[in-house]
Amino acid sequence: MLKPIKTEEQYNSALARIYELMQTDIKEGSASSDELEILSILVKEYEAVNFPLPSPLPLEAIKFRMDQMGMSEKELGDILGYRSRKSEILSGKRKLSLSMIRKLNEVLHIPADVLIQVY
Repeated sequence: MLKPIKTEEQYNSALARIYELMQTDIKEGSASSDELEILSILVKEYEAVNFPLPSPLPLEAIKFRMDQMGMSEKELGDILGYRSRKSEILSGKRKLSLSMIRKLNEVLHIPADVLIQVY
């Protein structure tokens, strides 16, 4: 019977079992498939609590998202409204305004809580 993961030992055991299951030819809807799915959820929850990932800095998030979308700096300037502002923002000389944060959230789909962080 599967139980919540509360210790590092249980976590390591769950990872080992996930590895075992992934080495087999699992049929969708089988008991092994269900076990793998449930273990993955339990491991994900344990990791979220015990190994949280820090949020990226706003400028890192903007640059990463631009790269993902194949967007040029000129296109970012069009989003922000001013080409000179784009350069100031990317160099860290100017902070994001509320309207810029809203526009970046809307167009680039970067979470607002990432964009409003102090940097």
